[in-house]
Amino acid sequence: MKFVPAGVVPFVALLLLQRRPVASRALLVTGSGCPSHGLCRSNVQEQTRKQVAVLNATAQELFSLYLKCQGEPFSSESDKLCNPAGIFFPAFRVNRTSERKEVMVAMYKLFAFLNASLGNITRDQEELNPMAKELLERLHNTTKTTRGLISNLTCLLCKNYNIFQVDVRYGDSSKGKSAFKKKQQGCQVLRKYVQVIGQAARVLLPHLSPS
Repeated sequence: MKFVPAGVVPFVALLLLQRRPVASRALLVTGSGCPSHGLCRSNVQEQTRKQVAVLNATAQELFSLYLKCQGEPFSSESDKLCNPAGIFFPAFRVNRTSERKEVMVAMYKLFAFLNASLGNITRDQEELNPMAKELLERLHNTTKTTRGLISNLTCLLCKNYNIFQVDVRYGDSSKGKSAFKKKQQGCQVLRKYVQVIGQAARVLLPHLSPS
């Protein structure tokens, strides 16, 4: 049996963790633990490109709708209240000239974090704004796309680089916080998401272009 150190999440568990908000760490490891390459669809690269493009195209609309549904003072003071400087968000230091492997790992960290954060935000909005049907639908659709993207990135990392465990740090849970703090944390994360997703798309898409 393969020994798994404390704090390390195996490959299959990474897929399961995509389904719920968590706060833990997993170490990047290469080795013989990757499942069969049969997990990858034949069009995995094209599908990944489309998923990133969809997230990039819809991020600003999601943020704007989120602000609208929170009411005042978020609608009029978003620059102040949604400033993401005080929250954790994965550093994104890769660029178009970075190695493809480095880009894929950075993307996995980014979207694993985002998926967990979307889970927190959706849970809070279901509690605070249960009648905001359009917002909730957009959050669910974004989460669905993000989960599909993580699955494809997991497959590409395992198939191409034999990487099946990735160092991921997740943000703080909003459980137990006041309604105002829950709304603020959500808008901070979504504001940062808008800022980063465009860069992520510009960096990742060239690495997924057909050979």
